Amino acid sequence: MLARIFSGALIGIDAYRVEVEVDIAQGLPQFSTVGLPEGAVKESKDRVKSAIKNSGYEFPARRITINLAPADIRKDGAAFDLPMAIGILVAMGVIPQKAASRYLFMGEVSLDGRIKPVRGILPVAVGARDWGLDGLIVATENAEEGAIVPSVPVYGLPDLGTLVTFLRGEINIPPCVIDPPDASSRTTEQTDNFSEVRGQEHVKRALEVAAAGGHNLLMIGPPGSGKTMLARRLPTILPSMSFDEALETTKIHSIVGLLPCNRSLMTHRTFRSPHHSVSDAGLIGGGAIPRPGEVSLAHNGVLFLDELPEFKKNVLEMLRQPLEDGQVTISRAATSLTYPASFMLVSAMNPCPCGYLGDSAHACSCPPIAVQRYRSKISGPLLDRIDIQIEVPAVKYRDLVDRTDTEASEVIAGRVEACRSIQKERLNHSRIHCNAQMPARLIRKFCEPDEAGHRLLKLVTERLGLSARSYARILKVARTIADLDRSENIREQHLAEAIQYRSLDRRMG
Repeated sequence: MLARIFSGALIGIDAYRVEVEVDIAQGLPQFSTVGLPEGAVKESKDRVKSAIKNSGYEFPARRITINLAPADIRKDGAAFDLPMAIGILVAMGVIPQKAASRYLFMGEVSLDGRIKPVRGILPVAVGARDWGLDGLIVATENAEEGAIVPSVPVYGLPDLGTLVTFLRGEINIPPCVIDPPDASSRTTEQTDNFSEVRGQEHVKRALEVAAAGGHNLLMIGPPGSGKTMLARRLPTILPSMSFDEALETTKIHSIVGLLPCNRSLMTHRTFRSPHHSVSDAGLIGGGAIPRPGEVSLAHNGVLFLDELPEFKKNVLEMLRQPLEDGQVTISRAATSLTYPASFMLVSAMNPCPCGYLGDSAHACSCPPIAVQRYRSKISGPLLDRIDIQIEVPAVKYRDLVDRTDTEASEVIAGRVEACRSIQKERLNHSRIHCNAQMPARLIRKFCEPDEAGHRLLKLVTERLGLSARSYARILKVARTIADLDRSENIREQHLAEAIQYRSLDRRMG
């Protein structure tokens, strides 16, 4: 008695089809699983056995062999419980093979036969579009997540008994149908707003420029100056996500198991703020079974690193690849996985260990060698990859008590959207969508300053000893400032503002 059931598994953020082959043969009772199963898959035999018995069906006292093909890829997780249980019931003749072979099954089964949700349903639903199946059968809690993909019918079932009657044609269960949330509309869930920020007008301008061009940002200022407050409001002025961006972001969170149970599609840009004690695997991704890290969870959103010098230096240096390539590759002896990691890096730091260097209200107690050692924790190559470096001074009392209404996030976001539309039209023949991603070829084409701008750049480059990467960053930021100004050409004032956003370069000069 042989049965074949289809399931799915993940490599990176993409899914591949798994054939669950079940053979029940004469011999002493035995249950063996082959096909490189990990611990959770090996333990499935006990869950499956109890689930079948407690659902009212007889478990065969024979030799049961289950093969998970392709057999040369490791399988992990509890999602194979359901296809294993269905395969055994098909091999016993309880369910017709023809009915079961039309669907793909994913789910964990409890001892009483309930079907429990698992992670990674959305990537499997996306992959199932090309596998020629009639539908995807999952736990009820996973149905809305899979139904985001409109071309694949997704059926949410509560327990094994109900699923058996459905496959035998005794009951009719309609597929889950949802209206996908509009990813292009701004969510009302975010309560933070720039209208709550008092003072710091030049910092808010820098954040607007960063959002408009997708530039990385570093804020330098004393404790309590509002660096974290400003960073948390940055997602409220970022452009709305397209459906493809929302789908890719949701896939990553689905894989990790962080997709909220009441949300089938992530329609707002993520904001990730890991603690400075995070490990390299936690930030970049990895582990015995590689999983996405914080840089991938921040894909299409913001990665905020508060107290930047407190992070381990080797961890910070690992940011170079995702900042340049927009993806991160995790290599292991058996496989190599690539996760998307296109994010805005927003970081904050104090000017010195005590935090009060240059503050008129507090005296700095740090000797020069301590300040130098503190700043040297951030390498030059990493600083070069941060387009905008802005000083955030302590907020003055008159700003704190000022009750004048300031610009709301919605107003700033309107200008950012208009600026991104200009960039999208300019870069429509390339694979990038914002100024920060422009390679050298496009910088030469679209970031040519006027004659006065050339003179200013020559003076600043020679005086500050800027690297070639810093020079390119200034041009890209100036291009964004010109776009906000609706100017086709980069003028001297645009370059002057961009140079002001290289705070650490000016200090070293």
